Amino acid sequence: MIAIIDYGMGNLRSVQKGLEKCGFKACVTDDPKVVSRADKLVLPGVGAFKDCMNNLLEGGFIEPIHRHIEAGRPFLGICLGLQLLFTESEEFGIHRGLGIIPGRVVRFSEGMTRDGEELKVPHMGWNRICFQKRPPLFEGVEDGAFVYFVHSYYVLPDDPGVVATTTDYGVSFCSSIWKDNVLACQFHPEKSQQVGLQILKNFGEM
Repeated sequence: MIAIIDYGMGNLRSVQKGLEKCGFKACVTDDPKVVSRADKLVLPGVGAFKDCMNNLLEGGFIEPIHRHIEAGRPFLGICLGLQLLFTESEEFGIHRGLGIIPGRVVRFSEGMTRDGEELKVPHMGWNRICFQKRPPLFEGVEDGAFVYFVHSYYVLPDDPGVVATTTDYGVSFCSSIWKDNVLACQFHPEKSQQVGLQILKNFGEM
């Protein structure tokens, strides 16, 4: 069973529909007990880092998330669900994250340019992913594939060895990570058409 954590933030139904389209049973749940029993876990997220961490704490999800990962069961973070894995974020002050992946979450700089044109923040729309290593999550996905992003912050892992893909937007930033059973992406697979469905299919098959 794939559980999608409902903590009041994120595109839960679209993630669920994407997984179901790939042939997998997925439930959206706000029950920590269901999260604890899940074979696979998805942590989506849209919104402010601090609010999301507070909702995870108040919902009783932090311990089940840690236990799930420590048990070696597959875990997928999406967008803010990637950022929450890190030690801390600088979004509206310094706020502690789950601390599963050492590193920080930082904001894109204002005034970035590409080909002489100023880049807007947030980074919104289609962009390429470039492989640094290829986890099972990206089986069948071409290097340079386009995926869909909506974000103003990005992650800076302490260990570059966890970086699975990078993407260029004024800077080359980490757009997905892979460490053992933990996989997470800054982009939205549920909004990334066939490439995104392939990624969700790969996760369901793990």
